[in-house]
Amino acid sequence: MPATDFSPAEYADRLARTRAEMATRGIDTLIVADPSNMAWLTGYDGWSFYVPQAVILHASGSPLWWGRTQDKPGAAQTTYLAPEALFDWPEEHVQHPDHHPYDALVTLLCDRGWTSHLGVEMDNYYYSAAAHRILETAFGRDTITDATGLVNWQRAVKSPAELALMTKAGQLSAHMHATLRAGFREGRAKHELVAEMQAAGVAGLPGIAGDYPAIAPIAPSGREASASHITWNDRPLTRGAATYFEISGCYHRYHCPVSRTLFLGTPPDDIRRAETAVLRAIEDAFAAARPGTTCEEVAACVYDSFARAGYVKGNRTGYPIGLSYPPDWGERTMSLRPGDTTPLEENMTFHLMPGLWTPDWGLAITESFVITPEGGKPLADIPRDLVVVAT
Repeated sequence: MPATDFSPAEYADRLARTRAEMATRGIDTLIVADPSNMAWLTGYDGWSFYVPQAVILHASGSPLWWGRTQDKPGAAQTTYLAPEALFDWPEEHVQHPDHHPYDALVTLLCDRGWTSHLGVEMDNYYYSAAAHRILETAFGRDTITDATGLVNWQRAVKSPAELALMTKAGQLSAHMHATLRAGFREGRAKHELVAEMQAAGVAGLPGIAGDYPAIAPIAPSGREASASHITWNDRPLTRGAATYFEISGCYHRYHCPVSRTLFLGTPPDDIRRAETAVLRAIEDAFAAARPGTTCEEVAACVYDSFARAGYVKGNRTGYPIGLSYPPDWGERTMSLRPGDTTPLEENMTFHLMPGLWTPDWGLAITESFVITPEGGKPLADIPRDLVVVAT
């Protein structure tokens, strides 16, 4: 994700909004370990999140990038930060039993005098218990505030530049689903079809080169599809089974996940009934998804459509999306579900997930969309109906 995707003014606005929230929470120094948040604040991009790294944001001055020595050149190439804002920890500390990179971070914070009112992303894939123990030992428990989601919430409303990237990701998603439809046939090994689809997503389209998505393709068939997060296998596609593919194009780390269900043979009545309920739910949710509507009010459209068809859905039915790294393309803030009264704002983006799972099959037809004054607007143009391959 090149820092040049966004103007200096946009980055300055992101920093200002984040610092305003820091001040509200009494945080002087924020340690941002989530690579999506690191990228959003500075442009940093690299497959380096398997070791400790962070963007450190103080109440004033430039953000600092801090990471492995080997990754420092990547920070110089992908961020807008000056060389003097890039700091590394000793290479010999990589997965060393007796040394931890956060020992070096403690030294950096002490050298700067940033030793009080620290914020950390405690409930985060990329911030470990060992890292937290080192900070607590150095600075004391009362010095540290849980800042989980602080930056994530600032990312909720997308800028025009971000929406442009997500629209290109949607074009890649459409290209990938077209590849699936063209190659879906009885007897074909599923891993071969998935490989063809992934190749299409990376090769991309003229002027739109694909990137790796934050989640591997979800591709269960038949009874496998009663579980919502099974990937692919090498078994052949068979008649009488529904297969759904949850995939996403990715462009400069921005995503547009979309699920579609394909069926070999003649779909049974219960799957057709589920399809009708899902398609109605999407239309109803899009009609409601306007600024000022709450997350739970949009979710109610989905649950009501399912209830009319005789189905009960117990899981959430959507979440915000945008810039992300593995293992998740969600932003981990609000959810489309009962009890979430967060009001929607124009240019928020969500993955609407009206999937249905029974003990014998699953059906997923989903859409990524943006909130507009006219309602939800899909970010990808992909045929929505159940894809039926008769022979």
